[in-house]
Amino acid sequence: MNKNRVQVLSIPYILWVIGFTVIPLIFVVAKAATNAEGDFTFEYLLAIFDPVHRKALLLSVCLAFISSVICVLISYPAALILKSAKFKDTKIIMFIMILPMWMNFILRILAIQLLISKNGVINHLLSVLHLGQIDIINTPIAIVIGMVYDYLPYMLLPVLNCVLAIPDDIIEAGKDLGAGKFHVLTKILIPLSLSGIGSGITMVFVPSMTEFVIANILGGGKIQLLGNIIEQEFSVSMNWNLGSGLSLTLMIFVLITTLLFGRNSANNRNFVL
Repeated sequence: MNKNRVQVLSIPYILWVIGFTVIPLIFVVAKAATNAEGDFTFEYLLAIFDPVHRKALLLSVCLAFISSVICVLISYPAALILKSAKFKDTKIIMFIMILPMWMNFILRILAIQLLISKNGVINHLLSVLHLGQIDIINTPIAIVIGMVYDYLPYMLLPVLNCVLAIPDDIIEAGKDLGAGKFHVLTKILIPLSLSGIGSGITMVFVPSMTEFVIANILGGGKIQLLGNIIEQEFSVSMNWNLGSGLSLTLMIFVLITTLLFGRNSANNRNFVL
């Protein structure tokens, strides 16, 4: 395939990026830097420092961080178990992990709501067993559960790929040199899989920090994340300038997070898929 043909085939992609990424981004930046009269201002860019917006941003970062940590704590042991099981065809395992993601996102969150609501399945089972009921719906705990449930595959896949790519010879060599299970884990497995962990954290933390649908459904509109405030400014208050300013600020936080956690993932070249 010659160079001219490659350039021609890239035209649809370039047009798509310009039309649906570059132009909307320019529009958001323009709205964030101007007021309703079109005059230049920093008012909306600095609106993030308002107490309400700052609190929502901190809560968004906190819940995203907690969700990422829980996803790591679930994914890494699962990856080690799957590696030790030595499945012949890892593609089947990958397919099983990706399968829940084929279901509609809203339906998955509504299923979680049905499970943990006050009159939900879990509380019904607890009542049958004469145990105390749980009351976590419309709380940050419910939002974290929804985030973990929805974004866990994005953590598990890169971590599993990275762990499976570690040669067994290296692990056996460490054991031959006297390393116990703890030292094999901390000195060999974890350091060699940091790129997968970093990639997984990026793919979980970033969308969790910008989430608003899960907060609306599982938080009952009572928990205000920054994504909820931005959504309300655009769709309810119709204050597109303030919404754009907050969106641009959130975009900067996302960019910083990507730069921090994305460096290690650049070294992750050993995917089994």
